Amino acid sequence: MSDIRNNWTKEEVASVYHANFLDLVFRAAEMHRKYQDASEVQVCQLLSIKTGGCPEDCSYCPQAARYHTDVEAQKLMSYGDVMRNAMSAQEQGATRFCMGAAWREVRDNSHFDRVLDMVKGVNSLGMEVCCTLGMLSDEQAEKLKEAGLYAYNHNIDTSEEYYEEIISTRKFDDRLETLGNVRQAGIRVCSGGIIGLGETDEDRVGMIHTLSTLPEHPESVPVNALVRVEGTPLENQERVPIWDMVRMIATVRITMPKAMVRLSAGRTEMSEVEQALCFLAGANSIFAGEKLLTTPNPERNADKALFELLGLNQRAAFKEGDQPKIHAFVNEKG
Repeated sequence: MSDIRNNWTKEEVASVYHANFLDLVFRAAEMHRKYQDASEVQVCQLLSIKTGGCPEDCSYCPQAARYHTDVEAQKLMSYGDVMRNAMSAQEQGATRFCMGAAWREVRDNSHFDRVLDMVKGVNSLGMEVCCTLGMLSDEQAEKLKEAGLYAYNHNIDTSEEYYEEIISTRKFDDRLETLGNVRQAGIRVCSGGIIGLGETDEDRVGMIHTLSTLPEHPESVPVNALVRVEGTPLENQERVPIWDMVRMIATVRITMPKAMVRLSAGRTEMSEVEQALCFLAGANSIFAGEKLLTTPNPERNADKALFELLGLNQRAAFKEGDQPKIHAFVNEKG
């Protein structure tokens, strides 16, 4: 039976997830080495280009306007500021730059036009450009592709069954529709989820089952541990045990062997040993920089020291496929 499958049953995914821990990690490590260079980890940087004021009610998110958090709503960043951030990220070793806007969905207006210019600008640097802007129509996805977007992040967050316990302002199917629009436009799909939301193991299995049975696996699967933020409905959740995080990463690696598995939110609470376990289980990407949108992230020097300790190298851009067409770089625009 081929390792690359889109016909996983929930029972099969559950069998992987609940396997003996050491056997699970060993199998994931073998799969990782079969399809990837396990000595390489991609360094990405995520920038919030439009912060706060979001009308949605995602229970984990400090950017929701209805919650009282320390996040202050900010306008869309200028082209120049975004480019300065992107160039700084590249100078410090990042090969993928993701821009996030706290929107429910993309609207066809001047703000979207400005984002298209930002995509063109970052693309001109030779970096993989990713955006996470909320729901997306097929026409908007085509415009992003034309601008040179390499990947689009739109997490499904959790299982279809548990989804309504976390978010009521959109449906699970809305998430899948956006992923379909992204895929149809020829943009690489980045989609994963969050654990620690109060979900069960069955929900975690369900989330992985949904992603692993899409017509094409996401090229990128972020695995996030909930960052508990005061003022959000989930502020009192317990910290996610490292064993759960490793199980998730290993199961994703086994069911979607070619995907980049991104060790995302929650890394600040992990020791070096815990992060090493995640890499052993198949994680091969991290986010650098001071923040992940609005939550803390480990310092670059700490990441550099960890890479040296573990003998890890930084992965180059565009190893997953061809680079989009390059647009001319505009030095300053807005």
